[in-house]
Amino acid sequence: MMSGYAHPEVLVTTDWVDQHARDDGLRVVEVDVDTGSYDEGHVPGAIGWAWDSQLCDTVVRDILPKDRFESLLGDSGISRDTTVVLYGDNNNWFAAWAFWQLKIYGHPDVRLMNGGRVKWLAEGRELSLESPAVAPADYSASEPDLSIRAFLDQVRQASGASAADLVDVRSPAEFSGEILAPPGLPETCQRGGHVPGARNIPWGKACAEDGTFKSAGALRELYAAQGITGDKPIVAYCRIGERSSHSWFVLKYLLGYEGVSNYDGSWTEWGNLVGAPVERGA
Repeated sequence: MMSGYAHPEVLVTTDWVDQHARDDGLRVVEVDVDTGSYDEGHVPGAIGWAWDSQLCDTVVRDILPKDRFESLLGDSGISRDTTVVLYGDNNNWFAAWAFWQLKIYGHPDVRLMNGGRVKWLAEGRELSLESPAVAPADYSASEPDLSIRAFLDQVRQASGASAADLVDVRSPAEFSGEILAPPGLPETCQRGGHVPGARNIPWGKACAEDGTFKSAGALRELYAAQGITGDKPIVAYCRIGERSSHSWFVLKYLLGYEGVSNYDGSWTEWGNLVGAPVERGA
């Protein structure tokens, strides 16, 4: 099934991880929405990163600055030639967000475990409560590749001039403005709705029931049904940028579309702007 993807090398199976998790030159990292899940049991040999404290600037709303990114990877025993395999809960929401950040800073070999934590648990695979001892490494990041990150001005231009296809990957209820955020999630906005011109293709539609990605053909049909065919740049967004990282991964790596970026400011930025144009309804 993976052979239909544009870049099948960025996905590994749970079987593969089971066999290779402790290999030299490889680091498995769990990144969850629920940052306590790692401590309840994880892939043996995996380390855990907390998205809300280790993978973002906790003062300024931003991704990790370069120096702190280098410190995180070095402290995690990761060097430039380490293969990093990411997985997490919610079918890899924040694992995909971590993947996106690693690619911003130019890490060469990053992969997602297809199906994430849900599939690992469903298959009854071994869980460990031990955090592995890690020998620190020296890490030197590339300058940020901002071609895969969209900012507010680019989204304004895409919306106003149809310079890019906008893909809102939130739920239909968020897209329509009926609700401001998924239940129980605190980061929110002043106004509900969506960026004018955006198409609603919820991130979860890219996944099969077991959490793995659908086939390349099914994914292409999913996006094409909303007019997203890769013939112009694509900007994905959600609420805070993690679900749209998942869709960014699908569009860029599984379908191989060019010019795909993730607007991580997403609806918590746009929905809080004074005077921003907002569309409501389906």
